Amino acid sequence: MKVSTNLFFDRASNQLGTVQSSLSKTQEQLSTGKQITKPSDEPDKASLVTRLESELARQKSYQDTLASVEIKLSSQETALRNVSDVMYRIKELTVQANSDTMGKLDRESIAIEIESLRDQVLSLANTQDTSGNFVFAGSRVTQPAFAANAKGGIDYQGDQSRMQVAVGDNRRMNVNRPGSDAFIRVARDDGKGGKVGVGFFQALGDLAKAVRSSDRASMQRGIQEMDALQQGVSEATAQIGSDLNVVDAQKNVLDEVTLRLKTTLSAVQDLDYTEAITRMNRDQLALEAAQSSFAKISKLSLFNYLN
Repeated sequence: MKVSTNLFFDRASNQLGTVQSSLSKTQEQLSTGKQITKPSDEPDKASLVTRLESELARQKSYQDTLASVEIKLSSQETALRNVSDVMYRIKELTVQANSDTMGKLDRESIAIEIESLRDQVLSLANTQDTSGNFVFAGSRVTQPAFAANAKGGIDYQGDQSRMQVAVGDNRRMNVNRPGSDAFIRVARDDGKGGKVGVGFFQALGDLAKAVRSSDRASMQRGIQEMDALQQGVSEATAQIGSDLNVVDAQKNVLDEVTLRLKTTLSAVQDLDYTEAITRMNRDQLALEAAQSSFAKISKLSLFNYLN
């Protein structure tokens, strides 16, 4: 069998190219910290990495949405808790005004404070979130939930819509609560044996008028209506608190899913530096050996033997 000089050169060149390619790949992996530097290196793993990154992006979207939901619900809860505190104060003032020890001027002062507190409740009912949306207006978030009508009364301008958003692959949550659910109407005797519905703010306005006019019967009725109004606010606050608990639970679920995905992604694409450095040192030694061999082979010729 004849072994030509060209064959020696070809084999040596191929060996050098293979070792240099392997070394170059290892150095690129070390510089990026990733096992896969090009999709063509390992198509199956590259495809898995793409799917995992897509899933992580979706989980991040859910987390961002959940954070927004939490802010909106917290705004509602804070507003209703403040309303509840004001309502307790109004009831306390009404009980004082209904006392026999109170004179006309005392009741006038109390009526003025009740009206001021009613305005404070109205302001809280028209609470806006960080985006400037009215949180108790249903889907009509660009306009105040409650506003004065032509007769000077306060009407609910929102709707009954409950907007939902996805906070998980199989989980959706309400992000709003219509103001009519929290600031409820009360049933009042119409004087004819029937009942008539009275709005939240009308009931508070009638209560202030009753105190101002020293109408003891209407004040007593107002105290009873205050209990019903307070109950509506309390129930709405409890429901929002329950929604916030769901938010916390869902955050934990998303955190666990995200951690699992990141762990899997790390196992697929992150580089084992110890193994890579060992491989690089091995390739460097192999390259030096190949270069040395090539240098010796390139000097061989028939004239060396003739000499």
